[in-house]
Amino acid sequence: MSKLQSDALREAISGIFSDCNEKKRKFTETIELQIGLKNYDPQKDKRFSGSVKLPHIPRPKMKVCMLGDAQHVEEAEKIGLAYMDVEALKKLNKNKKLVKKLAKKYHAFLASEAVIKQIPRLLGPGLNKAGNSQPWLLIRNLWNLKSTRQRPW
Repeated sequence: MSKLQSDALREAISGIFSDCNEKKRKFTETIELQIGLKNYDPQKDKRFSGSVKLPHIPRPKMKVCMLGDAQHVEEAEKIGLAYMDVEALKKLNKNKKLVKKLAKKYHAFLASEAVIKQIPRLLGPGLNKAGNSQPWLLIRNLWNLKSTRQRPW
């Protein structure tokens, strides 16, 4: 394979978008980009992972829950974000079914620094087992959470 020029890539992507706008579909279309790395043996070398911050929000209706102390709960309430304080987390009492139900209800969790250390003790490993990763530390700008995709590459 040869090295691909960025201008050619941008031109190809804009062509795809122009075709996409001409013929409207009733579903969300996706574009896949495959990149081959030279001198990289996936059998020998470990898989690497990372996150990519996109310029737009891919999932605008993403459900986010704030796990925080009183101050952060107030902030979440002001911006219309779902929230749970420490008392509500204690009521779950490490009940696996309730924790799994909570994890399935939201796509992501934000947690304040004061609460994030208590989460494993209050909820147990239920968030990880239910498919949600560990809660993010409190991010002032919710846009960062919604526009960042974390995938194994």
